[in-house]
Amino acid sequence: MSASTEIDRVHALVAPIAADLQLDVYDVERRGATMRITLDTPPGSEGGITLDSLSLATRLISRELDHEDPVAGHYTLEVTSPGLERPLRTPAHFQREVGKTITARLRDPQADPRRVQGVLTAADERSATLLLDDGTERTLALDDIDKSRTVFEWGPKPKPGKQPSGKKTPAKNASGKNTSGKNTSGKNQPSTKPATTTSNPESNKEKQPS
Repeated sequence: MSASTEIDRVHALVAPIAADLQLDVYDVERRGATMRITLDTPPGSEGGITLDSLSLATRLISRELDHEDPVAGHYTLEVTSPGLERPLRTPAHFQREVGKTITARLRDPQADPRRVQGVLTAADERSATLLLDDGTERTLALDDIDKSRTVFEWGPKPKPGKQPSGKKTPAKNASGKNTSGKNTSGKNQPSTKPATTTSNPESNKEKQPS
């Protein structure tokens, strides 16, 4: 069975489970011995997928794949969220993220610039159009893109020479350390890394009957 056939079968089995949980199947990938299934909330949702939802989805998907056996041999099932900065691999991914800032690295190592960043203003089955910082638009063929992802923006940037409205510059002591008493380590900021749960199904052919 080819990898594409396995992915198609897995996608078909996972889609109704995700729909029952009010989730979308964002991506299905086979990476060596790992079958990675990326789930997300529907487009336009205010919140992201929770770890509880991922855990429940993992149990249901694992049980379904054990029963239907769409993947040959031993494999690790990984059910994950796309994270705040999500990879863009397919035309549907680009179309879903229109209006967001993305970055793209081109396949051609001689391209100048090789990495392009801007607001994704349009996307179809073959291309993506970005509005660059200088106000110009650039259309990229999807086949020319090596890697692409969304860019998570932490908030509006203050104007040069000005502090954000309503905020004061924290006082510093002689050592240059912040003395405002607030945590500035960034540890409480949201993580851009996806949440992931895993299980280790085996081929039904090798399981003992229950």
